[in-house]
Amino acid sequence: MTGEPMTQRPSYTCRVLPGAAMRAVAGVNQGDALGGAEALCPGDVYRLDGAAEPQDLAIVDAGVAAGAAGGVPVLRPGEAHAVATASEAGTPGAALRLAARLTFLAPDGHSLDVMLIEAEAANEAPEALLFPLGPVEAGLDYLLAGAGPPAAVRLAEVVPFAFAAGTRVTAGDGRMVEVERLAPGDTVLTRDGGKRPVRAVLARTERALGAHAPVVIPAGTLGNAGDLILSQHQRLLVYQRGSDRLTETPELLVRAGDLVDGETVTLRRGGFVDYVSLALDRHEMLFAEGVAVESLEVNAATLPRLPAEQAQAVAGLDHAPHHGTEAGRALAAEARARLLGGKT
Repeated sequence: MTGEPMTQRPSYTCRVLPGAAMRAVAGVNQGDALGGAEALCPGDVYRLDGAAEPQDLAIVDAGVAAGAAGGVPVLRPGEAHAVATASEAGTPGAALRLAARLTFLAPDGHSLDVMLIEAEAANEAPEALLFPLGPVEAGLDYLLAGAGPPAAVRLAEVVPFAFAAGTRVTAGDGRMVEVERLAPGDTVLTRDGGKRPVRAVLARTERALGAHAPVVIPAGTLGNAGDLILSQHQRLLVYQRGSDRLTETPELLVRAGDLVDGETVTLRRGGFVDYVSLALDRHEMLFAEGVAVESLEVNAATLPRLPAEQAQAVAGLDHAPHHGTEAGRALAAEARARLLGGKT
Protein backbone atom coordinates (compact mmCIF):
# COMPACT_ATOMS: atom_id res chain seq x y z
CA MET A 1 0.00 0.00 0.00
CA THR A 2 2.86 2.42 0.74
CA GLY A 3 4.14 2.34 -2.85
CA GLU A 4 0.91 2.68 -4.81
CA PRO A 5 -0.40 6.00 -3.39
CA MET A 6 2.90 7.68 -4.35
CA THR A 7 1.87 7.49 -8.01
CA GLN A 8 -1.72 8.63 -7.47
CA ARG A 9 -3.24 12.08 -7.38
CA PRO A 10 -5.04 12.87 -4.14
CA SER A 11 -8.72 11.98 -4.01
CA TYR A 12 -9.29 15.05 -1.83
CA THR A 13 -7.57 17.29 0.70
CA CYS A 14 -8.41 18.75 4.08
CA ARG A 15 -6.63 21.04 6.50
CA VAL A 16 -5.24 19.56 9.71
CA LEU A 17 -3.08 20.60 12.64
CA PRO A 18 0.00 18.64 13.68
CA GLY A 19 -0.49 16.84 16.98
CA ALA A 20 2.90 18.18 18.08
CA ALA A 21 1.42 21.70 18.07
CA MET A 22 -1.01 20.86 20.90
CA ARG A 23 0.78 20.20 24.17
CA ALA A 24 -0.40 19.29 27.68
CA VAL A 25 0.19 22.16 30.11
CA ALA A 26 -1.30 20.40 33.12
CA GLY A 27 -2.15 16.84 34.17
CA VAL A 28 -0.66 13.39 33.77
CA ASN A 29 0.93 14.13 30.38
CA GLN A 30 2.16 17.62 31.26
CA GLY A 31 4.83 18.75 28.81
CA ASP A 32 3.98 16.11 26.20
CA ALA A 33 2.58 16.79 22.76
CA LEU A 34 -0.78 15.26 21.91
CA GLY A 35 0.07 11.84 20.55
CA GLY A 36 -1.46 8.38 20.29
CA ALA A 37 -4.90 7.64 21.69
CA GLU A 38 -3.56 5.08 24.16
CA ALA A 39 -1.57 7.76 26.04
CA LEU A 40 -4.44 10.23 26.46
CA CYS A 41 -5.75 10.95 29.94
CA PRO A 42 -9.05 12.78 30.51
CA GLY A 43 -8.54 15.74 32.80
CA ASP A 44 -5.31 16.83 31.13
CA VAL A 45 -5.26 20.40 29.87
CA TYR A 46 -3.92 21.15 26.39
CA ARG A 47 -2.90 24.37 24.67
CA LEU A 48 -2.36 25.00 20.95
CA ASP A 49 0.96 26.61 20.06
CA GLY A 50 0.46 30.16 18.76
CA ALA A 51 2.86 29.45 15.90
CA ALA A 52 0.87 26.43 14.72
CA GLU A 53 -0.08 26.58 11.05
CA PRO A 54 -2.83 24.43 9.50
CA GLN A 55 -1.47 22.09 6.83
CA ASP A 56 -3.07 20.53 3.78
CA LEU A 57 -3.43 16.78 4.14
CA ALA A 58 -3.74 15.22 0.67
CA ILE A 59 -5.50 11.85 0.87
CA VAL A 60 -5.68 8.86 -1.45
CA ASP A 61 -8.94 7.03 -0.81
CA ALA A 62 -9.19 3.43 -2.02
CA GLY A 63 -12.93 3.97 -2.42
CA VAL A 64 -12.40 6.73 -4.98
CA ALA A 65 -10.99 6.04 -8.43
CA ALA A 66 -7.24 6.64 -8.64
CA GLY A 67 -6.51 10.21 -9.64
CA ALA A 68 -10.16 11.26 -9.52
CA ALA A 69 -10.69 14.75 -8.17
CA GLY A 70 -13.71 15.68 -6.12
CA GLY A 71 -14.41 12.43 -4.31
CA VAL A 72 -16.65 12.79 -1.26
CA PRO A 73 -14.11 13.47 1.51
CA VAL A 74 -15.07 10.98 4.20
CA LEU A 75 -12.70 9.06 6.45
CA ARG A 76 -14.16 5.85 7.86
CA PRO A 77 -12.69 3.57 10.52
CA GLY A 78 -11.15 0.45 9.01
CA GLU A 79 -11.11 1.69 5.41
CA ALA A 80 -7.96 2.18 3.34
CA HIS A 81 -6.69 5.73 3.16
CA ALA A 82 -3.16 6.99 2.64
CA VAL A 83 -1.17 10.21 2.40
CA ALA A 84 -0.80 11.31 -1.23
CA THR A 85 2.24 12.75 -2.93
CA ALA A 86 3.06 16.41 -2.20
CA SER A 87 0.91 16.48 0.95
CA GLU A 88 2.01 19.18 3.43
CA ALA A 89 1.04 16.97 6.36
CA GLY A 90 2.15 13.38 6.86
CA THR A 91 4.63 11.27 4.92
CA PRO A 92 3.61 10.37 1.35
CA GLY A 93 2.55 6.74 1.26
CA ALA A 94 1.78 6.58 5.00
CA ALA A 95 -1.44 4.79 5.92
CA LEU A 96 -4.08 6.94 7.60
CA ARG A 97 -6.12 5.64 10.51
CA LEU A 98 -8.91 7.28 12.46
CA ALA A 99 -7.70 6.76 16.03
CA ALA A 100 -10.21 8.55 18.30
CA ARG A 101 -12.77 11.30 18.66
CA LEU A 102 -11.56 13.71 21.34
CA THR A 103 -13.84 16.06 23.26
CA PHE A 104 -12.35 19.16 24.86
CA LEU A 105 -13.95 21.83 27.04
CA ALA A 106 -12.95 25.40 26.23
CA PRO A 107 -12.55 28.06 28.95
CA ASP A 108 -15.98 29.53 28.15
CA GLY A 109 -17.58 26.11 28.62
CA HIS A 110 -18.34 25.17 25.01
CA SER A 111 -17.22 21.77 23.79
CA LEU A 112 -14.85 21.11 20.91
CA ASP A 113 -14.62 17.78 19.13
CA VAL A 114 -11.37 16.86 17.39
CA MET A 115 -10.74 13.81 15.24
CA LEU A 116 -7.36 12.25 15.98
CA ILE A 117 -5.84 10.81 12.79
CA GLU A 118 -2.68 8.73 12.84
CA ALA A 119 -0.38 8.61 9.81
CA GLU A 120 1.59 5.37 9.93
CA ALA A 121 4.66 5.24 7.67
CA ALA A 122 6.83 2.14 7.44
CA ASN A 123 9.47 1.92 10.18
CA GLU A 124 8.32 5.17 11.74
CA ALA A 125 6.28 5.99 14.83
CA PRO A 126 2.72 7.06 13.96
CA GLU A 127 2.31 10.80 13.46
CA ALA A 128 -0.68 12.42 15.15
CA LEU A 129 -2.78 14.78 13.02
CA LEU A 130 -5.76 16.73 14.32
CA PHE A 131 -8.93 17.57 12.41
CA PRO A 132 -10.98 19.98 14.59
CA LEU A 133 -14.73 19.88 14.04
CA GLY A 134 -14.99 23.46 15.28
CA PRO A 135 -12.79 26.50 15.84
CA VAL A 136 -9.74 26.13 18.09
CA GLU A 137 -7.86 29.16 19.38
CA ALA A 138 -4.13 29.22 20.09
CA GLY A 139 -3.17 30.12 23.64
CA LEU A 140 -6.41 28.94 25.28
CA ASP A 141 -6.51 26.03 27.73
CA TYR A 142 -8.63 23.08 26.59
CA LEU A 143 -9.59 20.40 29.11
CA LEU A 144 -9.67 16.89 27.63
CA ALA A 145 -13.10 15.65 28.73
CA GLY A 146 -13.04 12.32 26.91
CA ALA A 147 -11.61 10.17 24.14
CA GLY A 148 -14.09 7.91 22.38
CA PRO A 149 -14.01 5.52 19.45
CA PRO A 150 -13.80 7.18 16.05
CA ALA A 151 -16.74 7.47 13.69
CA ALA A 152 -16.85 8.34 10.01
CA VAL A 153 -16.15 12.02 9.50
CA ARG A 154 -16.83 14.22 6.48
CA LEU A 155 -13.77 16.38 5.98
CA ALA A 156 -15.74 19.52 5.17
CA GLU A 157 -14.45 23.05 5.50
CA VAL A 158 -16.35 24.41 8.50
CA VAL A 159 -15.91 28.04 7.41
CA PRO A 160 -16.78 28.76 3.79
CA PHE A 161 -15.12 31.38 1.64
CA ALA A 162 -17.32 34.18 2.87
CA PHE A 163 -18.08 37.78 3.69
CA ALA A 164 -18.99 38.80 7.23
CA ALA A 165 -22.50 40.17 7.57
CA GLY A 166 -22.52 43.94 7.24
CA THR A 167 -19.92 44.00 4.48
CA ARG A 168 -21.36 45.84 1.47
CA VAL A 169 -21.36 44.38 -2.03
CA THR A 170 -22.03 46.44 -5.16
CA ALA A 171 -25.38 45.44 -6.63
CA GLY A 172 -26.16 45.40 -10.34
CA ASP A 173 -27.76 48.85 -10.12
CA GLY A 174 -24.66 50.35 -8.49
CA ARG A 175 -25.97 50.46 -4.93
CA MET A 176 -23.79 49.10 -2.11
CA VAL A 177 -25.88 46.51 -0.28
CA GLU A 178 -25.11 44.58 2.90
CA VAL A 179 -24.30 41.06 1.76
CA GLU A 180 -26.89 39.46 4.04
CA ARG A 181 -29.66 41.46 2.32
CA LEU A 182 -29.00 39.87 -1.06
CA ALA A 183 -31.21 37.02 -2.27
CA PRO A 184 -31.05 34.52 -5.13
CA GLY A 185 -31.94 36.30 -8.37
CA ASP A 186 -30.58 39.67 -7.27
CA THR A 187 -27.84 41.00 -9.52
CA VAL A 188 -24.36 42.03 -8.44
CA LEU A 189 -21.66 43.87 -10.37
CA THR A 190 -18.70 41.69 -11.36
CA ARG A 191 -15.28 42.76 -12.61
CA ASP A 192 -15.30 40.69 -15.79
CA GLY A 193 -18.93 39.88 -16.52
CA GLY A 194 -20.83 43.03 -15.65
CA LYS A 195 -24.20 42.41 -13.98
CA ARG A 196 -24.67 38.79 -12.88
CA PRO A 197 -27.50 37.12 -10.93
CA VAL A 198 -26.84 35.55 -7.55
CA ARG A 199 -27.46 31.81 -7.70
CA ALA A 200 -27.33 31.01 -3.96
CA VAL A 201 -26.79 32.82 -0.66
CA LEU A 202 -25.23 30.58 1.98
CA ALA A 203 -25.20 31.79 5.59
CA ARG A 204 -23.90 30.31 8.80
CA THR A 205 -22.89 31.52 12.25
CA GLU A 206 -19.56 30.48 13.78
CA ARG A 207 -17.53 31.20 16.88
CA ALA A 208 -14.95 33.80 15.94
CA LEU A 209 -11.97 31.76 17.08
CA GLY A 210 -8.86 30.36 15.42
CA ALA A 211 -9.24 29.92 11.67
CA HIS A 212 -12.86 31.07 11.99
CA ALA A 213 -12.03 34.58 13.25
CA PRO A 214 -12.79 37.17 10.56
CA VAL A 215 -10.18 39.43 8.98
CA VAL A 216 -10.84 43.16 9.38
CA ILE A 217 -9.37 45.43 6.69
CA PRO A 218 -10.12 48.97 7.90
CA ALA A 219 -11.71 51.49 5.57
CA GLY A 220 -9.18 53.09 3.24
CA THR A 221 -6.48 50.44 3.67
CA LEU A 222 -6.93 49.09 0.13
CA GLY A 223 -9.04 51.96 -1.08
CA ASN A 224 -12.09 50.26 0.45
CA ALA A 225 -15.05 52.51 1.22
CA GLY A 226 -15.82 50.85 4.55
CA ASP A 227 -14.38 48.15 6.77
CA LEU A 228 -13.91 45.02 4.66
CA ILE A 229 -14.55 41.97 6.84
CA LEU A 230 -13.89 38.56 5.32
CA SER A 231 -13.22 34.97 6.29
CA GLN A 232 -9.54 34.14 6.34
CA HIS A 233 -9.79 31.95 3.24
CA GLN A 234 -11.59 34.53 1.09
CA ARG A 235 -9.36 35.77 -1.73
CA LEU A 236 -8.94 39.32 -2.97
CA LEU A 237 -7.81 40.24 -6.46
CA VAL A 238 -4.73 42.44 -6.55
CA TYR A 239 -4.15 43.95 -9.98
CA GLN A 240 -0.45 44.71 -10.53
CA ARG A 241 0.69 47.41 -12.89
CA GLY A 242 4.18 48.04 -14.23
CA SER A 243 7.27 45.93 -14.77
CA ASP A 244 7.95 45.40 -11.06
CA ARG A 245 4.90 43.22 -10.51
CA LEU A 246 5.38 40.12 -8.39
CA THR A 247 4.09 37.60 -10.94
CA GLU A 248 3.93 37.14 -14.70
CA THR A 249 0.18 37.64 -14.69
CA PRO A 250 -1.08 41.06 -13.55
CA GLU A 251 -3.84 39.38 -11.52
CA LEU A 252 -2.76 38.08 -8.12
CA LEU A 253 -5.19 36.27 -5.77
CA VAL A 254 -4.33 36.75 -2.09
CA ARG A 255 -6.14 35.17 0.87
CA ALA A 256 -7.47 37.73 3.34
CA GLY A 257 -5.78 35.84 6.18
CA ASP A 258 -2.39 36.37 4.54
CA LEU A 259 -2.84 40.15 4.76
CA VAL A 260 -3.05 40.12 8.56
CA ASP A 261 -0.14 42.04 10.07
CA GLY A 262 -1.57 42.55 13.55
CA GLU A 263 -1.42 46.33 13.22
CA THR A 264 -3.38 47.57 10.22
CA VAL A 265 -5.15 44.37 9.21
CA THR A 266 -6.28 42.32 12.18
CA LEU A 267 -8.30 39.30 13.25
CA ARG A 268 -11.50 40.00 15.20
CA ARG A 269 -11.51 37.26 17.82
CA GLY A 270 -14.21 36.42 20.30
CA GLY A 271 -17.97 36.08 20.24
CA PHE A 272 -19.71 34.93 17.08
CA VAL A 273 -19.57 35.94 13.45
CA ASP A 274 -22.25 35.64 10.77
CA TYR A 275 -20.73 34.56 7.46
CA VAL A 276 -22.42 34.85 4.07
CA SER A 277 -21.19 33.24 0.84
CA LEU A 278 -22.43 34.27 -2.59
CA ALA A 279 -22.48 31.68 -5.38
CA LEU A 280 -22.99 32.79 -8.98
CA ASP A 281 -23.28 30.77 -12.17
CA ARG A 282 -19.56 31.43 -12.69
CA HIS A 283 -16.66 32.10 -10.34
CA GLU A 284 -16.51 35.89 -10.43
CA MET A 285 -14.79 38.83 -8.81
CA LEU A 286 -17.35 40.95 -7.00
CA PHE A 287 -16.87 44.39 -5.51
CA ALA A 288 -17.01 44.42 -1.71
CA GLU A 289 -16.59 47.89 -0.23
CA GLY A 290 -15.16 48.75 -3.67
CA VAL A 291 -12.46 46.02 -3.62
CA ALA A 292 -12.46 43.02 -5.98
CA VAL A 293 -13.19 39.90 -3.90
CA GLU A 294 -14.12 36.44 -5.16
CA SER A 295 -17.51 34.81 -5.12
CA LEU A 296 -17.77 31.23 -3.89
CA GLU A 297 -15.89 28.89 -6.22
CA VAL A 298 -17.84 25.66 -6.75
CA ASN A 299 -16.40 22.75 -8.69
CA ALA A 300 -15.69 19.04 -8.34
CA ALA A 301 -12.74 19.74 -6.05
CA THR A 302 -14.42 22.24 -3.72
CA LEU A 303 -18.04 21.05 -3.63
CA PRO A 304 -17.40 18.00 -1.43
CA ARG A 305 -15.55 20.20 1.08
CA LEU A 306 -18.60 22.32 1.83
CA PRO A 307 -20.93 21.44 4.71
CA ALA A 308 -23.59 19.06 3.40
CA GLU A 309 -26.53 21.50 3.42
CA GLN A 310 -24.52 24.16 1.60
CA ALA A 311 -23.22 21.65 -0.93
CA GLN A 312 -26.81 20.73 -1.75
CA ALA A 313 -27.72 24.39 -2.31
CA VAL A 314 -25.07 24.79 -5.04
CA ALA A 315 -25.24 21.30 -6.54
CA GLY A 316 -24.93 21.34 -10.32
CA LEU A 317 -22.52 24.27 -10.48
CA ASP A 318 -19.09 23.58 -11.98
CA HIS A 319 -16.89 26.68 -12.00
CA ALA A 320 -13.62 27.19 -13.81
CA PRO A 321 -11.25 29.05 -11.47
CA HIS A 322 -10.78 32.75 -12.06
CA HIS A 323 -7.65 33.57 -14.04
CA GLY A 324 -4.72 34.88 -12.02
CA THR A 325 -1.84 33.66 -9.89
CA GLU A 326 -2.62 32.11 -6.52
CA ALA A 327 -0.35 33.63 -3.88
CA GLY A 328 1.48 31.13 -1.70
CA ARG A 329 2.72 32.20 1.71
CA ALA A 330 6.00 33.73 0.52
CA LEU A 331 4.36 35.61 -2.35
CA ALA A 332 1.51 36.74 -0.10
CA ALA A 333 4.04 38.18 2.36
CA GLU A 334 5.57 40.27 -0.43
CA ALA A 335 2.13 41.42 -1.53
CA ARG A 336 1.21 42.33 2.05
CA ALA A 337 4.36 44.42 2.44
CA ARG A 338 3.54 46.37 -0.71
CA LEU A 339 -0.16 46.82 -0.02
CA LEU A 340 0.30 47.86 3.60
CA GLY A 341 3.23 50.18 3.02
CA GLY A 342 5.99 47.84 4.20
CA LYS A 343 4.39 46.88 7.52
CA THR A 344 4.81 43.19 8.47
